[in-house]
Amino acid sequence: MRIIVVGAEGDVGRAVCKELGSRHELIRAGRSRGDVTVDIADPQSVAAMYTRTGMVDAVVSTAGEVHFGALCEFTRETFMIGLRNKVMGQINLVLGGFDHVAEGGSFTLTSGVLDRDPIPMGAGAATANGALGGFVVGAAIEMPRRQRINVVSPGLLDVSVPRYGAWFPGHEPVAAGRVGRAFAKSVEGALTGKVIIVG
Repeated sequence: MRIIVVGAEGDVGRAVCKELGSRHELIRAGRSRGDVTVDIADPQSVAAMYTRTGMVDAVVSTAGEVHFGALCEFTRETFMIGLRNKVMGQINLVLGGFDHVAEGGSFTLTSGVLDRDPIPMGAGAATANGALGGFVVGAAIEMPRRQRINVVSPGLLDVSVPRYGAWFPGHEPVAAGRVGRAFAKSVEGALTGKVIIVG
């Protein structure tokens, strides 16, 4: 399969590429580097990416920015960071990709643990994660040309603990390999409309 991996340089993206790279042709995409560059918050940038890549069998998104901060200090604009980037950015990849993903192909998005196991200062991320789960469940019954859609919801990756572990007190890290295999289940399997929890 030809698979676009958006966010390939992040911790989750690297886990995906390690798992799928030996079996498939990967097109690595990122905001500033990769085989192609894309700003997922900009539908025109997403359209340009698909024009460059041509037809693919699957799209995997591990990208999306959110704001972390105390709830009482959140504003509409800081909430919108996650909604514009993590939520609508990944939705842009789906809406712009229908005609560029082969019949029977798939989209796999990424949410995260915080909508089911919250942390202080994580309300923005929890909101984005919950929205993505709802989108996938609703979109699955309307996907064209037998296309499938799922979202992987990983806990804190073991490789991310040195940078982010202090933000996740008491959370049990999940092995990056397990996260990579969850994406393989979505891409290579037959599931659709599922939130695939790893953690």
